Amino acid sequence: MGQFYPEIKLVHISCVIASGSLFGLRGMLMLADSSRANHVALRRCSYLIDTVLLGAGLSLAIILGQFAHPQAWFSTKLFLLVVYVVLGIFALRRGRTRASRSGYFAAALLVYGDMIGVAVTHRPLGFLLFV
Repeated sequence: MGQFYPEIKLVHISCVIASGSLFGLRGMLMLADSSRANHVALRRCSYLIDTVLLGAGLSLAIILGQFAHPQAWFSTKLFLLVVYVVLGIFALRRGRTRASRSGYFAAALLVYGDMIGVAVTHRPLGFLLFV
């Protein structure tokens, strides 16, 4: 499977961009009080992208041996992923008021950016190292 590392990484990065873009679109629709933010087609597309993203991420983790010898940046990225998912759920569906959904959406975008920083730098603080 290691010989497919570049292709799997490309799929993973493409899905990260697609997933974040779709979340951003849905969040903007939510901010505009559009019922389309949770349209069934957008939700299903999100599930499909996120499933491929998770599969590619797990494949990369196996290739890199992250489960046998986990590194701090990888553990941080997994933790941030859980936080991002929870914030996203509250931003798009569970938040009771528009103001709270907006706050959850902003927080989710910050966590999304931090996950990318951790992935790019392979450091638990991600881009925060450069601040």
